[in-house]
Amino acid sequence: MKTAVEELSPTRVKLTVEVPFDELRPSMDAAYKKVAQQVRVPGFRPGKVPARIIEQRFGRAVVLEETLNDAVPKLYGQAVDEVDVFPVSQPDIEVTKIEDGEQIEFTAEVDIRPNFDVPDYQGIEVSVESAEVSDADIDTQLDALRQRFATLTGVERPAATGDFVVMDLRAEIDGKNIEEQQASEVSYEVGAGSVLQGLDDALEGMSASEEKSFRTELVGGENAGEEADVIINVKSVKEKVLPELDDEFAQLASEFDTLEELKDSIREGARRNKLIEQVVEAREKALDTLLDQIEIPIPDSALKAELDARTHNLEHQIAESGLSREAFFRLNQTTEEERLSEFETSSAKAIKVGFVLDKIVKSEELGVSEQELTNFVVRRAMDMGVQPNQLAQHLADNDQLTLAMVEIVRDKAKSVIGDAAKIVDSEGNEVDLKAIYTEISGEEVVEGDAEESAEEPAEQKNDA
Repeated sequence: MKTAVEELSPTRVKLTVEVPFDELRPSMDAAYKKVAQQVRVPGFRPGKVPARIIEQRFGRAVVLEETLNDAVPKLYGQAVDEVDVFPVSQPDIEVTKIEDGEQIEFTAEVDIRPNFDVPDYQGIEVSVESAEVSDADIDTQLDALRQRFATLTGVERPAATGDFVVMDLRAEIDGKNIEEQQASEVSYEVGAGSVLQGLDDALEGMSASEEKSFRTELVGGENAGEEADVIINVKSVKEKVLPELDDEFAQLASEFDTLEELKDSIREGARRNKLIEQVVEAREKALDTLLDQIEIPIPDSALKAELDARTHNLEHQIAESGLSREAFFRLNQTTEEERLSEFETSSAKAIKVGFVLDKIVKSEELGVSEQELTNFVVRRAMDMGVQPNQLAQHLADNDQLTLAMVEIVRDKAKSVIGDAAKIVDSEGNEVDLKAIYTEISGEEVVEGDAEESAEEPAEQKNDA
């Protein structure tokens, strides 16, 4: 097989592949067998029709077509490996010449990862937040813990921001009650920011047994987007009472006997969290600094595929929310135009990041061990709330294990960049990532660890 490459643009090539007929023999044998199974010839059992009879009865063109259907995709894959290009789209393949018994020729146009060089990333300078734990950090986590163990106490006064009300809700359009827009015994924190615009303003100042209506736009159901009168009937008003910060609270909320022991545990956990955040921040900033040094044209097909995937995911989220489009974006404090514009930027960056990390994976000869794949599946299963073996089976059944391994090696490439960086914190202190790994017991730090580690460090005895 002989392959020639023509560069159509920095992101697209045309491969011209010439293949001697002898190399088609395995596919041709398979084609005869397949056709023999499909045709019926008197005197022969299915699958036992000789090749010469097939050609006499149905023509050689039938066999050649089946041969090419089987051979060309495989030959295309071999050609790609031979010329060392990195396709990022499905190829447009055309068979341009068939010389029976001699050779075939086909062309394949495909978008590729463009050629570029990765600059030296040794010693990239980045600054990260300090890992120093302040008293305010401890107070913030203690307050969050107190919120979890707060109690609600009924009050004989009008509702204010921060209070909880129990209420019945119903909606009317032109005086007609909307069945699906009714709810009873709803508990709601006043001022929490309901997607139902006007609800917080209406509840402010209402007392138990009072009824009030306000006009707003419905956010879900068949009448989503229509103006309606919403009637509120407040059943009770309760205020949140936080527990006192003392030894008794420490015993209630944790495994510790004293408040000081609880504070020490929180301080230790906060320190660990900040160290992990330093690692993640260093890696991201080092990668961003490296990206700023590289100009990489993005293939149109790759950008379209990324945008389509993000847009599809967004549509799924909107549908799952049960909200109108306007209410969904209002709840997320953005607009549809802003989100789609963000997709344009983030999609292009994601593709560029993938290109650069893949180059580093190759140059550093990074791979994935069986244990690393197992760890990945376990972590992802925990995030999704499913059993690891269930997720592993799903990945295997849907041919997604390769994608999982790509994600793992790209994370390792990001670690390589971070580890090579020269890092200082906001106080001007040098940060040694390897020392951090040792301090947090050498555990692997991956994307998402900083968010996951934000949980309270003390073991909880009770839920709120």
